Amino acid sequence: MPEDSAAITLSKTDLAPPARVALVHYWLVGMRGGERVLEEMLRLYPDADIFTHVVDRAEISAALAARPITQSFVGRLPGARRHYQKYLGLMPRALEELDLSAYDLVLSSESGPAKGVITRPDATHVCYCHSPMRYIWDHYAATSAQLGWLQRKYFSHLAHRLRQWDTSSAARVDHFIANSRFVAARIGHTYRRDAAVVHPPVDLNLYGPAGTGGTPVPQSDRGYYLYVSQLVPYKRADLAIDAFRGLDLPLKVIGQGSEYARLAQNAPGNVQMLGRVGDDRMPDLYRGARALIFPAEEDFGIVPVEAMACGTPVLAYGRGGALDSVVSGQTGLFFYEQTVASLQSIIGDFEARRDDFDPARIARHAQGFGADRFRAALQAQIDGARRRHRDRFAAV
Repeated sequence: MPEDSAAITLSKTDLAPPARVALVHYWLVGMRGGERVLEEMLRLYPDADIFTHVVDRAEISAALAARPITQSFVGRLPGARRHYQKYLGLMPRALEELDLSAYDLVLSSESGPAKGVITRPDATHVCYCHSPMRYIWDHYAATSAQLGWLQRKYFSHLAHRLRQWDTSSAARVDHFIANSRFVAARIGHTYRRDAAVVHPPVDLNLYGPAGTGGTPVPQSDRGYYLYVSQLVPYKRADLAIDAFRGLDLPLKVIGQGSEYARLAQNAPGNVQMLGRVGDDRMPDLYRGARALIFPAEEDFGIVPVEAMACGTPVLAYGRGGALDSVVSGQTGLFFYEQTVASLQSIIGDFEARRDDFDPARIARHAQGFGADRFRAALQAQIDGARRRHRDRFAAV
């Protein structure tokens, strides 16, 4: 389940290491799931050079900041570090201006524009796709609805052009890897391309089930529910808060974003808004929770895996990437409508049987999503792509 079943069957004996490797990431302005994947790519290829649209070295890890990082021309534009998304329309051309002619292997990390670089014909281009750009595809209508009249007119024109470029540039990729079955299906729908599945990694050194004394925190000692996410509309924090408005149970909400002020102003007394919380505090917050509330349709969702690694069950919306990580009845439960009634119903079901969820068993399940597993599966997919590309050119 943690990776494509055919992912790690390839031999490396007939492949020489690539002479030069380029890692292409959309933007480097913080450390979230995509940047953690990039770190693991760098562990596979520690001498790789990094390319991106814009970088803020103060906001990324030391491992990434230590490597040569080349920005596209977007990074030199006024205010790019804070307002890079306003330059979205320039990013396709900016990618095509990057000179990757010296590189034998190109790994692109796609969520914003990254895969559209131009490579040598004999170079292998592997794209790890966190998601086709949601704001121009399946979230286009919702994104457009949040804009003013003039912005909406401009975005309509821009998104149309970006869709044309996005689909045509998919042909530049030799091999797609998706972070979940859900994203693999979306790649097939959007680009008409097959994709292998390799789930992203969780830091098992940081997230684990042990509490005070080195034993997992039992369900009977867990006092609150937890919601963890960036507070933007599609993450559905509003649904979690509204569900607890009618319940005599505590909810802690962790995260910042455009929705924070509105949600905090209207939160009921049993909902505590904690804002941004550092990584050092998160394991204990997960371990103390009865369950994680995960109401969004996500591409994969690393937060549920972090929670499960700490022995905490997940109550998740039963669509998207959560179907790849949560095992119903063993590591959590699903609800199937994004409504207050549906979420409250599954919370009631969980309350009636929460002692059935064993923290140690849940944490063991999460072990299948560790970084070592990720690197092995990713390496096998890359080697397979390189072998096929090599054989194609050998036949010419």
